[in-house]
Amino acid sequence: MTNQTPIPVIINGAAGKMGREVIKAVTQAPDLTLMGAIDTSPEHQGQDAGELAGLSEPLEVPITNQLEPMLGYVAGERQLPPGVIVDFTHPDSVYDNVRSAIAYGIRPVVGTTGLSSEQIQNLADFAEKASTGCLIIPNFSIGMVLLQQAAIAASQYFDHVEIIELHHNQKADAPSGTAIQTAQLLAELGKPFNQALVEETEKLPGARGSVAEEGVRIHSVRLPGLIAHQEVIFGAPGQIYTLRHDTSDRSCYMPGVLLAIRKVSQLKSLVYGLEKIL
Repeated sequence: MTNQTPIPVIINGAAGKMGREVIKAVTQAPDLTLMGAIDTSPEHQGQDAGELAGLSEPLEVPITNQLEPMLGYVAGERQLPPGVIVDFTHPDSVYDNVRSAIAYGIRPVVGTTGLSSEQIQNLADFAEKASTGCLIIPNFSIGMVLLQQAAIAASQYFDHVEIIELHHNQKADAPSGTAIQTAQLLAELGKPFNQALVEETEKLPGARGSVAEEGVRIHSVRLPGLIAHQEVIFGAPGQIYTLRHDTSDRSCYMPGVLLAIRKVSQLKSLVYGLEKIL
């Protein structure tokens, strides 16, 4: 791969915690080259992306808030392979970011959660018309994919299941995209979960969590000190079966991010979920 022209990469949300990890990962990959670092934080404008990420040497790639000019610049570099943009921004801006990238022919790899089902479908239609690959990945951890696969297997034998997701208190959306995706995967079996045995009364609204498809309940916790954690708890008479994944460092997401960057250029449409490209 090192003999090939490196894939040009733009990181959107470069000053965030995930963005800084992606800067380090992309810089260390010989088949990738960092072309742009986008962030809207005023205090980071003009700062070198390498210095911001804690690298020993500057990368001579300044942080800028000019997304569309950067998309146009990378799209215009015809001697390079198709560009990729990695988005770790905010639920309020990610939809427009992804549409803009596809319009310029830049392949999005989206780690930002909070997109609605309607928005994802609209982006899928837009990507297909443009014959441009797009990856939306609620969770880049291989361990989380394994947890979801184990949950699918267990759900064939248990009729009661609830999901608890726990994240740092700077996460803007709830439930997490990973928890929603996990509930969707369980619902695809087509069986109803958590059939009520009594008529429940919530003394405080939301006490029993949110209800996803097929009755799967999701509970969200937001606390400082957490990073990203999820439990899937199955219950049956006389037994509890718990699956749990804990993130202790954001570096665990980087193998999945790098895989997605390398795979997205091979796609001609939108793909949802890391498990689809493993």
